[in-house]
Amino acid sequence: MKVKRIVANVETQDISKAKYFYGEVLGLDQLMDMGFIATFGSHEKMDTQISFLSEGGSGTPVPDLSIEVDDLDDALTRIKKAEIPIEYGPIEEPWGVRRFYVKDPFGKLVNILSHL
Repeated sequence: MKVKRIVANVETQDISKAKYFYGEVLGLDQLMDMGFIATFGSHEKMDTQISFLSEGGSGTPVPDLSIEVDDLDDALTRIKKAEIPIEYGPIEEPWGVRRFYVKDPFGKLVNILSHL
């Protein structure tokens, strides 16, 4: 057996908030919309990963999601333009990533990162 993908599922009664945050602010493609479920992702090849953490690194809380981007400064600009508070960072971590945390509209802590 080969695992082909892992999808995080977040319960909400207001999918429009996901369309705004994940679609408009972060720029993910809407891959599916069936009314009760909307899936966002990328048409580019992505690796399948799942992480298990005792802490988020550098003494931070464990994020619910980690999203790697190719341009962290652009992501930061989009977050600030949307007036979404930064929960941590941006900071260069000793393990070779630059990142910041925000909360999505559902209260999930999102680690937005780029490898150095």
